[in-house]
Amino acid sequence: MAERTGGVSVIINERSGTSARPDAGTEIQALFARAGVQARLERVREPGDIAARARQAASRGDVLVAAGGDGTVSAIAGVAVETHATFGVLPMGTLNHFAKDVGLPLDLERAVSVIVAGHVRQLDVGDVNGKVFVNNSSVGLYPRMVLERKAEQRRGHRKWAAFTIAMLRTWRDYRLVVARLSVDGKEAVVRTPFIFVGNNQYRAEGFQLGGRSRLDAGRLSIFVAPDAGRFEILALPLRALTNRLRSATPFLGFQADTVAVDVFRHRINVALDGEVAIMRGPLEYRVRPRALRAIVAASPAKP
Repeated sequence: MAERTGGVSVIINERSGTSARPDAGTEIQALFARAGVQARLERVREPGDIAARARQAASRGDVLVAAGGDGTVSAIAGVAVETHATFGVLPMGTLNHFAKDVGLPLDLERAVSVIVAGHVRQLDVGDVNGKVFVNNSSVGLYPRMVLERKAEQRRGHRKWAAFTIAMLRTWRDYRLVVARLSVDGKEAVVRTPFIFVGNNQYRAEGFQLGGRSRLDAGRLSIFVAPDAGRFEILALPLRALTNRLRSATPFLGFQADTVAVDVFRHRINVALDGEVAIMRGPLEYRVRPRALRAIVAASPAKP
């Protein structure tokens, strides 16, 4: 493994995706041991404890390895940026957007091999009012849907059933956000169901919809759908997949260095990599160029 002053700490979110299986931690430790690395395992069940455990590991000089989904990855990446620690990922969530976009293997054994090899790249992160995100942030429909899904899970529904209920309820209570956008110093007021801000350039159309080809270009992606109605929103995914997103559809996408979002409220529900935080407005977005020292595959993993 690449030279380091400390060890390897694997922070495992036991409520995240496939890492919820009881033997995940044991398997991870065995894979590292087989590769000649003694990994310290930090088991976490409460999301609020993830960053605290990562800070403890960083204080020892350890490589911080996130074992979980994008929310876990984002929380630990934020600590890595803050403490200048080296950061690795074992993609064990449901969607694993970050891992896919940087070409990490989704197979656990191969992902451990990547961390042991220790090939490091400096990657960008997004920042909103001082809070780091590695994928994207949004206001409007998506944060409401996440809150509804979590409420349904607390009522006993499984994740995908809760997601379906939340999506239907959010669509039923459909409403637009009125916001002033300031993009690289130019201002406009929009009425839109969502404001999406991504770390680097997101593909908005085609079969690689939602992916990114690089995370070190130092730019934000911004997407809005001015005055889109509830039925127009339903059509957006199909139009995006068939490369017809901008034909007869209220949709705007652009890139910028900075963007400010003012929704004329002091407290706003903001989604950050799939988790929701209450933040004070206005929201000031920027890229923190190459702020994350991340272990990646020397060559991108093949699908």
